[in-house]
Amino acid sequence: MPIATVNPANGETLKTYEAMGDEEIERRLRLADATFRTYRTSAFAERARLMHRAADLLEEDQQDIGRIMTTEMGKPVKQARAEAVKCAKSMRWYADHAQELLADEEPAASDVKDSGASRALVRYRPLGPVLAVMPWNFPLWQVIRFAAPALMAGNVGLLKHASNVPQTALYLEDLFHRAGFPEGAFQTLLIGSGAVEDILRDERVKAATLTGSEPAGRAVASVAGDMVKKTVLELGGSDPYVVMPSADIDRAARIAVTARVQNNGQSCIAAKRFIVHTDVFDAFAERFVAGMKALTVGDPLAEETEVGPLASEQGRSDLEELVDDAVESGATVLCGGERPDGDGWYYPPTVLADITREMRIHREETFGPVATLYRVADLDEAVLVANDTPFGLSSNVWTRDEGEVDRFVRDLEAGGVFVNGMTASHPAFPFGGVKRSGYGRELSGHGIREFCNITTVWHGA
Repeated sequence: MPIATVNPANGETLKTYEAMGDEEIERRLRLADATFRTYRTSAFAERARLMHRAADLLEEDQQDIGRIMTTEMGKPVKQARAEAVKCAKSMRWYADHAQELLADEEPAASDVKDSGASRALVRYRPLGPVLAVMPWNFPLWQVIRFAAPALMAGNVGLLKHASNVPQTALYLEDLFHRAGFPEGAFQTLLIGSGAVEDILRDERVKAATLTGSEPAGRAVASVAGDMVKKTVLELGGSDPYVVMPSADIDRAARIAVTARVQNNGQSCIAAKRFIVHTDVFDAFAERFVAGMKALTVGDPLAEETEVGPLASEQGRSDLEELVDDAVESGATVLCGGERPDGDGWYYPPTVLADITREMRIHREETFGPVATLYRVADLDEAVLVANDTPFGLSSNVWTRDEGEVDRFVRDLEAGGVFVNGMTASHPAFPFGGVKRSGYGRELSGHGIREFCNITTVWHGA
């Protein structure tokens, strides 16, 4: 895949970049290693000052970087600007909280005494250069939620971004440079996926994080495992959105539309499978389908657009295959379902009902504005259908029955349970999944400690 900006709204190639050669990659690896040796001893206050400066610059740049993101991967420009603001907020959060999150921990005095020590503590120390392999769908946010905690912990970052968002990738390196971070603290590697293995095998690279597809996660985890290096993986999702009879149906249906089509439906944590109790199924379906039909689809640079094109022609083809397979196997199309005429990689907001376990769309992730509706008889069946997926990233539950809430929280196989609201990420809360959605956590104290050497310090009596 070429490293290029291709406008998904019309298929036009706007900029093409040459992949970095071996000599440049080696120069950057040397620089990362050298920078870490001094940056790791910098004070939290200095890192925080630099991170606040980077956040300020990003907020100032939101108009320009928003247009770049939209041009590269097609998200509505209002959402692109909001992504930049969210990143700045999270950078400030880590700047303000990193020191307390990584503060020395002291075991109970009785345990220290029992160990034969006069004093003992646990200290969090940075690992070194961390390779981040990142996707195109949230081209700023996916990177910042790794970079902000990693840099605040004293690590340095090497970014291999998706090949269709090179301008955003280069912007990120420039952002940290302008903020005053040492040269080499955060570098973008303009490389293809074939170059990742050699970099990950390099002894100077201490760990890796990947957000992306399951095959990409398997590949990185395999190499990292062979080299005995730490990894964090955030892979696909097919999140359930469960609606029970006590729910506020109007609100649940309205938010369901946003939960499905945010980022043109190209989000791992977008609700994808709508599992509705039979008592309220018809009422929910009517409102949900009406909301999907009412969305404004069009030029992603237009302020009124709610759904833009998919990021690539291949992505649209993959989505069409899932829909066509479902329809051929008996699914009912309640709206959408057909590729529109004209330029660009657009696909209409689509709702399918009468889904069965034999359909590919039941087992595979739909990365685009396509929702599947399931009718269930009771809470037990809702849990069964919700968990009938290889993924386990997040989940959404709509009910005002606290007993039902307790059951869902206990039984849903997911890294998050969002009650009476849609899944969202926030720097204070850990983010990640189970099953084939990956392992490890991003964000919160859990995320910043993923790439730390958790060190026991013991003093003899």
